[in-house]
Amino acid sequence: MRKEIRIAGFGGQGIVLAGRILGEAAINSGHKAVQTQSYGPESRGGAARSEVVISDSEIDYPRVVDADILVALSQPGYDKYHDDIKKSTAIIVDADLVEGAVKNAKLVPFTKTADSLGRKIVANIVMLGYLTPVIDMIPKKKMVETIKNNIPKGTEKINMKAFEKGYALGKKGKG
Repeated sequence: MRKEIRIAGFGGQGIVLAGRILGEAAINSGHKAVQTQSYGPESRGGAARSEVVISDSEIDYPRVVDADILVALSQPGYDKYHDDIKKSTAIIVDADLVEGAVKNAKLVPFTKTADSLGRKIVANIVMLGYLTPVIDMIPKKKMVETIKNNIPKGTEKINMKAFEKGYALGKKGKG
């Protein structure tokens, strides 16, 4: 099995970190994975993209060719990458930051959920929580361990709350 995931947003949203965590969690779960990234010269506000390929066999090309999942956490991210997908691509967008997404897109309140916890900065972790049951290749326990190994010390409590909220949204959205 092979899954190609493209995450798009803007600098400051933790797009690259989310991609790294997703790839590492896949490896920790026994899969092969590769993560690539690109971002604008601005440290905050510029375009950011992270691509993750997860496979049970060797990965011969490290880039996403035909995304199975496109996650857009910003309008510019959606605008830039929604045309470069196949018809069967699952499109998941931040309900509060992306307007005018295609009608079959899943609208998920990543930022609103993070804001309800008092920290918009954890929207990327809400998104990882959501993706865990949707991708269905990485056990929840492995994702939690990987997140904890990649976040700043002292932020575990808020990040785990964010993950659990996202996971609940993903379980609900999957059914």
